[in-house]
Amino acid sequence: MKKFLSVLLAIALVLSFSFSPGEASAKGKPLFKDYLIGLKNPVSNQTNKIVSTLGGTVNHQFKHMNVLQVTLPEAAVAALEKNPLVEYVEEDIEYKIDAQSVPYGIPHIKADVAHSQSVTGSGVKVAVLDTGIDASHEDLNVAGGASFVADEPDALTDGNGHGTHVAGTIAALNNSAGVIGVSYDVDLYAVKVLNGSGSGTLSGIAQGIEWAIDNDMDVINMSLGGSTGSSTLKQASDNAYNSGIVVVAAAGNSGSFFGLINTIGYPARYDSVIAVGAVDANNNRASFSSVGSQLEVMAPGVDINSTLPGNQYGALNGTSMASPHVAGAAALILAKYPNMTNVQVRQKLRDTATYLGSAFNYGHGVINVEEALK
Repeated sequence: MKKFLSVLLAIALVLSFSFSPGEASAKGKPLFKDYLIGLKNPVSNQTNKIVSTLGGTVNHQFKHMNVLQVTLPEAAVAALEKNPLVEYVEEDIEYKIDAQSVPYGIPHIKADVAHSQSVTGSGVKVAVLDTGIDASHEDLNVAGGASFVADEPDALTDGNGHGTHVAGTIAALNNSAGVIGVSYDVDLYAVKVLNGSGSGTLSGIAQGIEWAIDNDMDVINMSLGGSTGSSTLKQASDNAYNSGIVVVAAAGNSGSFFGLINTIGYPARYDSVIAVGAVDANNNRASFSSVGSQLEVMAPGVDINSTLPGNQYGALNGTSMASPHVAGAAALILAKYPNMTNVQVRQKLRDTATYLGSAFNYGHGVINVEEALK
């Protein structure tokens, strides 16, 4: 009886696998794929011969299931599915890890230590003055915001990607996808002051700062800048600082010239603003990172993986990527010590930074959240 069933199965499978030359690929050869074939009867040695006859191969026979993992011509599948002895045919597709990754910047500044102590930024309001934030991103939770770009009134969209990337470094959610931010439980606000091309006016940036003051933000991140100062921008930045906000900005990407010329941009150069330079994973100053006497602290800014519009992720370089690490760190300090003033938070970041070299090139050093929380 077993031999009879094997022969019957062999005949049925051979017949069901027939396909015409017209079903071959464009190059005249069958298109092969990997499949899982579930059989209604126990798998036999004869089944292997059937697959071989059809030009396929059996890659694996499961021990506790009537299932074969095979490589077969794609055109044979439709006929095989109609065979009464076949339970199912399914493509042997790939599954991927459904888990978030931790960008190296998180442990680099020791923000992971804060997370292990349940210090995650809860209750702190952070405004990202940038190109907007893609609020539809699965890894971001945007509490609100405002736009000061005339032809782009929606702050919760990002036609550039820069603002969404910055936002992810600060506040990418602690979930099962994507990446994780430095202070993932903060209240995140999108303040659009730059357009889809990445540029904006002084008046727009100043209005964004005033919005942050009026809406009781605790931290402002400005991953933006220019080589020319502005009385209006300085006054706006000073007002924010005097109102109790921790004001953080990218030092700039103008690099170093002969080791003597100050290349810090504005608003980072103002006394009321924390100027942030960029280091790599080995604490080497990034070649593009601006230097100068106003340089305050350093943070990771090379190959930083973060959120991008359209539920995407990607790595970018720049002091723009370093600045949000410091903004996030300030939020963690405020979350643990809510009665601290912005002046005290700033001093904490300076005093606990890890020394790397000359202040002109490295400021006080790379920030250390673990030490700052002590």
